[in-house]
Parts: sequence; C-alpha cells; structure tokens
Amino acid sequence: MVTPRTTWIRGATRVAPQLAMAWAMAVAMMVRMPWLSAEEDLGAMWGTAQEEAKYYPIVRIPIPSTVPLQPGGLEILPDGRLAVGTRRGDIYFVRGAFDSPPRPDYHLFASGQDEIFSLSWREGAMTATSWAEATRITDADGDGVADRYDTLSNGWGYAEGHEFAFASKHDPAGDVWVALGLSGSYESHNLFRGWAVKVTPAGKMIPICSGLRSPGGVGTNAAGVMFAIESQGPWNGCCSLKHLKPGGFLGHPASYNWYPFAPGVAAPALEPKSDSRMGVEKKRVPELVPPAVKFPYIKMGRSISGFRVDTTGGKFGPFQGQIFLGDYSLSLVMRATTEQINGVWQGACYPFREGLATGIMNVEFSPKGQLIAGGFTTSRQWPVRGKEPFALQRIDWNGVTPFEIQEINLRKDGFRITFTAPVDPRTAADIASYRIVTYTHVYHGGYGSPEVDHTTSKILSAVPAADGRSAQITLGRVVEDHVHEFDLSGIRSKDGGGLVHSKAYYTVNEIPKN
Repeated sequence: MVTPRTTWIRGATRVAPQLAMAWAMAVAMMVRMPWLSAEEDLGAMWGTAQEEAKYYPIVRIPIPSTVPLQPGGLEILPDGRLAVGTRRGDIYFVRGAFDSPPRPDYHLFASGQDEIFSLSWREGAMTATSWAEATRITDADGDGVADRYDTLSNGWGYAEGHEFAFASKHDPAGDVWVALGLSGSYESHNLFRGWAVKVTPAGKMIPICSGLRSPGGVGTNAAGVMFAIESQGPWNGCCSLKHLKPGGFLGHPASYNWYPFAPGVAAPALEPKSDSRMGVEKKRVPELVPPAVKFPYIKMGRSISGFRVDTTGGKFGPFQGQIFLGDYSLSLVMRATTEQINGVWQGACYPFREGLATGIMNVEFSPKGQLIAGGFTTSRQWPVRGKEPFALQRIDWNGVTPFEIQEINLRKDGFRITFTAPVDPRTAADIASYRIVTYTHVYHGGYGSPEVDHTTSKILSAVPAADGRSAQITLGRVVEDHVHEFDLSGIRSKDGGGLVHSKAYYTVNEIPKN
C-alpha cells in the first residue's frame, strides 16, 4: 500500500502548528478549571444530578480488581451478553450486567489489539476498529476464546497518538463506516486522515467524505443516515454532530490532499476562507456540509464521544428515536434530535443526565432498555470531571416520566416545541415564558470559537396545542446559520411543576421554504 506523507500546511491563514498545538495543550492541561470543580455550576445549568436521579438512576456495574477494563467499544451479543472493548486492546464478554442488581461475570474473549473504541457483531464474528485497522475476530473452534484475527482493512495511514479511528455498527449492507482523526488536529500527514471511509464485508475500503478533525463516535440517526461526532478545535467552533454525506466536505481543509487517492470523489474547487462564517462559506464551497447539531461549548459538552439511537420501543422513557451521546470531559449524557430541511440535516440538543463516574467513551442500549455507559480517564492532557479511573455504569428508567422538552422542530416562521407531559395552558400561551437568543461561531483555522453575532429573538405569539403536549411559537425572525438557545424556565406542567431541564439548542442550517 502506498502511504504518501506531507509536511506542508494548506491555507496561508492557518496558525503555525507548533505554536497552535502548544497553546491547545496548555489549555487542555488546566485540569481543574472552575466549571470542572464546581458541581453547582453545571447543576444549575442542567437541573442537577439529584433531580435527574428521580427518573433515571445510575447503577454501577462492578468491575473486579483483576479486570483492567477501561471501557471503549460496547456491543450487545446475540445471546444477550455485553461485549466491552478496552483501551488496552482486550475484549470481554460480560454476563449479568443487565440484572438488577448487576451480577457481572467477565470472560476474556480476545486480546492483543490497541485502544478498541468500536465493536460490532455480525454473522458470528466481532469487528473491532482500532487506530490502524478494522479487524474481524472469530472463535473458530467454539471454545469461547478468539483464535482468528483477520485484518478487514488497514487502508489508511497511522503514525501518532491523535490519529484515532472510530467506527459504526454494521450498516444494512454489512459495511462499517470509519471516521479517521487528523494528525495533531491541524494537519493530515497520513493517508485519509480527516476522512470517513467505509469497509465492506469483503475488506474493500471506500472513501466517503473529507473534512473531519477529531471525530469521537460514528452511528446513525433514526432514519438510518450515518453521522459522526466532531470535536471542538481548528475549523470547529464547538463540538457537533456531522452528516457523513458521500462526496461531502465536512469543514477542515487539511485532508484535501487525499482526493487523488479517492477515485470517484471529486475534490472541491475551493477551500474555505478563514475568519468567516459557516453560512457564508457553504455558499462559496458547494461541497461544504454544515454541522447538523452544534453543542455549545461547556453548556452542552466539551469532548463528545460515542452515541446511539434509542430503539427500545419506550423501555427507556419518552425519547424513542432520539440520539443519546456521551461526553468524555464532563462525564455526562446528552440527547439530540435531527430533521431534514431543504435536503440538509439539522436539529437540536438537550441536557439529559450528569453525575457519571468517569470520562464517557461510549454508550449502548441493553435488551432491557437500559443505557450502558463506559469509559475511563487517562494520564494524558485531557481533563475529566468524573473522578474514577474507569467505570462501567447503567442508566435505568424507573418508569416515571420527567417533565422535559421532548423535541423542538423548525417551522418557516418559528418552532414547534413538544413536551413529555401536558403543559399548563396559561404559561404555554404566555410569550414571556419563552426566551430565545441566537449566535454562531467564527469559522476559522484557529482553535474553537467564542459565540458571536448574537441576537435576541422577538416572540410574536405562542399557541399551545389542544392536547397540551406542544406549543407553536412564532418569531419575528428565524436566523439562518445560528444556534437558537431556548430558555423555557417559565413553562409549567399541567400539575404546576417546572421542567427538569429548561434549556435546549437548535441549529438552523436551513429555513423551510413552505
């Protein structure tokens, strides 16, 4: 395999990489920032872990001292056991993790890999994706221990510790989609770094799209469309959920150099201009795919990781079809919803559950409808709010429905807000119950971005539905290319209670034409 390398940097406006990396690492090494040590700050923003526990208690799944788990990838086996891939490259099969209380029995199935952050079982074999390859692992003789390791694909380059690889579950065709992190976040030194590719059951690697920076999870939305989580950094003002659109460019231009090695994928004629706005540049660069959901920094995560769609059929509460996402730095889980407007994906994110024990790397739904969350902390520069070195936990629904914002959907002249329980019609009809501010981010080669171009939305009317489950709000203006930050602290339920979480954030890429 030919693995070309490059040491040049695209874009004259880019910050010198040595200086930029030193600055980014210095910021990251501020391990105990005020927001990280003051539980009440995030609690006030989110609704507090104590309030959330009334509806979604956290259950610890014990890990024996003899099992160095450090969970990364998670999968459910056909016999109902939990599979856990670990940072040190082992795969454990766990029986009893879903019992109440948990009675886990750990069985070492495979070892010898490296930082397994993605697992997917298909047709009697496990596909594990690590830094440098996707590997099919099988137990050929049926003794419960893997004895065959076949490289499905290593068709991308790998050389250093920022070049992560995260993969999806198998899609209906049997392919896994792999999102490849850049070299040191600013550059692409190795083949297809900054791209998403897919690997077929026969081991063929197919390049899909360019422009990623440091993805932290790959999966589908409820419609089966593939997305990846992107981390804040160069050309990314905050973390976001990005549509892996075939042939698309997802925002970071460092990976333009691999188009000659991607037959059938046309290179954009232009690169984005730094110090611009996404809404401006997507008109200049037609291939540019805007983030579907932006997660405002700290308010909604800092280092978002693996995610899964709730397909439990109501076993996990009122959020069927929504995306649940872990966050490594803040040790919490969030929700997101997506919709397609004018052919472009966009949507909203919502707080869900804080108070987890460690940095969350991945989540997975159990057959009983529990949300499994696993992860670890490291000795590297990334801070983590949870204090445990590693943990495997469950979030259970206790059957009591919280009063929450269930979903926000965009309309031509405003939004429809749906709640998980009937609202008080008086507060739902009072425009003073709703506060919406909007902002966007600088689209540039620098690290992250402040919130800029603020506006305050004028709310013209609020009309609750007859069933009390939603309200239609009309605005003086919906602002394209802006996050619309909702504060609904004035809303009350029919029984007089407030929302567990009163904040939500909708990313407007397109406004409906009709």
